[in-house]
Amino acid sequence: MRIFVTGASGWIGSAVVPELIEAGHQVVGLARSDASAAALTAAGAEVVRGTVEDLAVLQDAAAASDGVIHLAFQHDIAFSGDFRGAAEADRRAVDAFGEALAGTGRPFVLASGMAGLAPGRVATERDMPAFDGSPVTIRAVTAQEVLGFAARGIRSSVVRLSPTCHGEGDNGFMAMLVALARQKGVSGYIGDGANRWPAVHRLDAAHLFRLAVERAPAGSVLHGAAEEGVTIRAVAEVIGRHLDVPVASLAPEAAAEHFTWLAGFLGFDVPVSSTLTRELLDWEPTQPGLLADLDKGHYFQASAAAA
Repeated sequence: MRIFVTGASGWIGSAVVPELIEAGHQVVGLARSDASAAALTAAGAEVVRGTVEDLAVLQDAAAASDGVIHLAFQHDIAFSGDFRGAAEADRRAVDAFGEALAGTGRPFVLASGMAGLAPGRVATERDMPAFDGSPVTIRAVTAQEVLGFAARGIRSSVVRLSPTCHGEGDNGFMAMLVALARQKGVSGYIGDGANRWPAVHRLDAAHLFRLAVERAPAGSVLHGAAEEGVTIRAVAEVIGRHLDVPVASLAPEAAAEHFTWLAGFLGFDVPVSSTLTRELLDWEPTQPGLLADLDKGHYFQASAAAA
């Protein structure tokens, strides 16, 4: 298959591209910079220059491909305070892909998240988030639209990714917690730290995206969660041991000062099952789990180099 990938040089995309190429697929990647273009060329992919806001570019690339994996999201804009703007730009890109692929029967795979699925219990692929109009749920509305593409003759699927997609080179939540513990001199967790986060290694996530574009049925919801839930206290304990700093519970009212904006996420208890995904696509994660990956030490080497 000739597969167009947005976000192809990003954290997940840079694992998806070789996964696809090694499986015999031809990859065309969207690149918004010279550095991204060079990385894609070195990986063996073709390059289309543009951004997720270049809707005509997206449509032309999709029309010339046998399938699309949409990983790109303007995280730089979102984390600078305009999450709504980034989510709305993503929605426009998805609309453009829908127009280009309608009636073709070709696959369209969207990367999404797991926020707000089933507070207080283990969420499954059958759970749908509440749509309350907040910026965060705009992405959930977009995912719901993609599932509806099945009625428009598109083999659409949504891969909900764990909040931590870990691995060497990760600059996400785990790297931020390591940096905070180093800065504050304490590895903290909120309350009793028993709240759980699902996790997946980026290479296992990349494999799931390949399976999805190859054979996920139209309208599928897939969960990229190799582990149902790792307690935040267990994460803090590994970080404390590697940095040789105390591990401590923080009262909820003190969390914002210690964790800054991360406090709003770190207290969530969001365990997620991927049983239906494994059964549907025979997906079996093979990479180290989150705690084992932390214990390999690369998160702490990166932090030390940056300090």
